[in-house]
Amino acid sequence: MKVRIKPKLFVFIPVVIGLILLIGGLSWLYLISPVDRNSKEDVKIEIKSGTNTSKIGELLKEKKVIKSKTLFRLYVKINHVSSLKAGTYRFSKSMSLNEVIKLLEDGRISYEDSLKLTFKPGDRITVYAKTISNNTNNSYDDVINTINNKEYLKTLIDKYWFLTDKILNDDIYYALEGYLAPDTYYFDSEDVKVEEIITRMLDEEEDNLEKYKSVISSDVHYYITMASVIQLEGTTTDNRKEIVGVFKNRLSSGYNMGSDVTTYYALQIDMKEDLKSEQFATINPYNTRAANMIGKMPVGPVCNPGLSSIEASAYPAENDYLFFVADKHGNIYFSKTNAEHNKKIAEIKAKGDWIF
Repeated sequence: MKVRIKPKLFVFIPVVIGLILLIGGLSWLYLISPVDRNSKEDVKIEIKSGTNTSKIGELLKEKKVIKSKTLFRLYVKINHVSSLKAGTYRFSKSMSLNEVIKLLEDGRISYEDSLKLTFKPGDRITVYAKTISNNTNNSYDDVINTINNKEYLKTLIDKYWFLTDKILNDDIYYALEGYLAPDTYYFDSEDVKVEEIITRMLDEEEDNLEKYKSVISSDVHYYITMASVIQLEGTTTDNRKEIVGVFKNRLSSGYNMGSDVTTYYALQIDMKEDLKSEQFATINPYNTRAANMIGKMPVGPVCNPGLSSIEASAYPAENDYLFFVADKHGNIYFSKTNAEHNKKIAEIKAKGDWIF
């Protein structure tokens, strides 16, 4: 039996398909068009190294530079865009989706000619303060006074989950030591305020710590303090993990941590200088070489650690070592007993590789 389709149906189906295609086409054109053709506002967005396409789309949508993060990902895929480059960009809401993607693909970083501040892992906050004072219209004292302002710090504690009241301890030299993410940052001009610089660095730190939140949130100050010590004691993620294992063993076995870098920080002496035996014995809440520091961590971080050290602090190696020593080439040797430790030191000295 043949089914007869009414002639009107033949007319109706193409019309519906045509309408669907028309609506789809118009929607596509709308979504790739500028958010605001008449906008003259600059939108500054920092794309960090390693940020994936999805995250970039979210950032652009959040800042209202594009209309759809889903279409952004689709557009990148359809047009076989090879890579989107990291950097700090100056976008405009008057840019089309194609223009936005082209800017990211070419890596035309609009803020390269603006103020550039680089903060290195392992440097103390006093070094950071000098970098800021040397390159902006803020004085060294402006920086130090800001980062130690208790009322200001309380607002930051309310804003960032990883900052706790422990940073308000009066024994701590610089409250934000350890918590300012080392990286290169771009700012509009030398007139940038200290608070803006700190906010950028804390935002970066929040991103860095997010993946470790479930592990370190129980006592962030402990993990950041440990990370700061091993930043200066170790050279790689792997040996830093082993060093954390050593420190944990010492703390739980009736020893002090015995870290020289904490003595340097306690005395605020540059680590290139030699210390005398009486200086190592100095009673100070930072100095883990002191006799009264058995089983104790330093009161706070001794530098601003990088990602490698944060990783090692969060996920240390389990070992049964109690001692370690480094040679002048950065090689680190671990020992279970004091006798083994002293023997290794003698071997290093005999080779002429002693660090001092």
